Amino acid sequence: MAQTKVKSELIDGGLGTDWQSAIKTSNFTAETGKGYFVNTSGGAITVTLPSSPSLGDTVSVSDYGGNSATNKITFTSSNNIQGGSGNKVLAADNGSVKVVYSDSTKGWVSDSTDVLSGVPVSVNYLVVAGGGGGGGHQNATDGGGGGGGLRTSYGSNSGGGAAAEAALQLTLGTDYTIKVGAGGSLGSGTTSPGNGENSSIVGSNITDIISLGGGGGSANAVNASSGGSGGGGSNGGGQPGVGTSSQGYAGGSSNSNRGGGGGGAGAVGANSPGNNGGPGGIGLAVNILNHTNAGTANVGEVSSSNVYYAGGGGGGSSSTGASSQAAGGLGGGGNGELNNNNNATAGDPNTGGGGGGAFTAGAKAGGSGVVILRYASTLTLTAGAGLTQSTGSPFTNEGSDKISVFTGGTGTITFS
Repeated sequence: MAQTKVKSELIDGGLGTDWQSAIKTSNFTAETGKGYFVNTSGGAITVTLPSSPSLGDTVSVSDYGGNSATNKITFTSSNNIQGGSGNKVLAADNGSVKVVYSDSTKGWVSDSTDVLSGVPVSVNYLVVAGGGGGGGHQNATDGGGGGGGLRTSYGSNSGGGAAAEAALQLTLGTDYTIKVGAGGSLGSGTTSPGNGENSSIVGSNITDIISLGGGGGSANAVNASSGGSGGGGSNGGGQPGVGTSSQGYAGGSSNSNRGGGGGGAGAVGANSPGNNGGPGGIGLAVNILNHTNAGTANVGEVSSSNVYYAGGGGGGSSSTGASSQAAGGLGGGGNGELNNNNNATAGDPNTGGGGGGAFTAGAKAGGSGVVILRYASTLTLTAGAGLTQSTGSPFTNEGSDKISVFTGGTGTITFS
């Protein structure tokens, strides 16, 4: 009598899945009714689901190496997967999934604890909040506004001396909300200057990116506000504000009739030197958009082919011995007033620059912020109502990337 041949595959008794003993370590096409152990230790793997499936057909996959959160297992099919035409991924370490074919509408659907998710796409960002308003009221020489908080994944550095953050991993077909913060109001009469508004990218399945508005400059004995970067101090006893870790620096202190400079994303605001107000702290150069395109978009401040953002506002001076106007920090910071001449300047729009400080009521407002996204040219970004894009956005002339520049408003974006 002939000996019965023993199959090398394992049959999952209850479920009828024919588990394969050979571990998959590269891309493969799955067969109906079979289960596969997939090891992505050496890199991501794509599973092509069976073509021309019938109702109830199944494929099972298990993460053998415990690496699929990093090296993802991607499922692709000529039919829909979970109701959509795009690829899906198993992105949980040690995850397992069983997909069952339903119909032409939903296609392959998950029948297990670990569900499939949309394919993430890598998006670099620059998120700059609105700059703080400059101080100026009650017959005191007041501090410059702090630059807006700056967070970025592009390049080496982020605001406040921190290392650049990781790029966002966004899911195709999912809405994310962008907000571009306005600049803070100026100090006038008995009104203290305002902080800039926050700028942000928020949504499900990501860690929200929130840059804090720059702190308003000190006005007389009222302390400067803290924020993304802190506002400068005043001669009436107001203390400078502090910055936020990974976003910006503190403002400078006052000396007699001179205000301190607001902090910037790249450096602290200066203390008032001699008879002059303190210059604003320098912003940070982030070339996520090159200097030529930044000029077209009217964002940032260009210097030596670099584009700077979130400079602090200069402090004001009422001293007749003052020799020069306190400069705003490179990155859109406004200049401080000189000798009560009402010549302070506002923070530049779409830079997050702080407003210039002044004597009495000549202070200026902070500049609005900006949100810039850089992503693969194969992707399409759709922006909803409420968001304003710059002239030229999206830019397509910087290598293999597209760059979308948002200069105002609040609204949703979606990638496809």
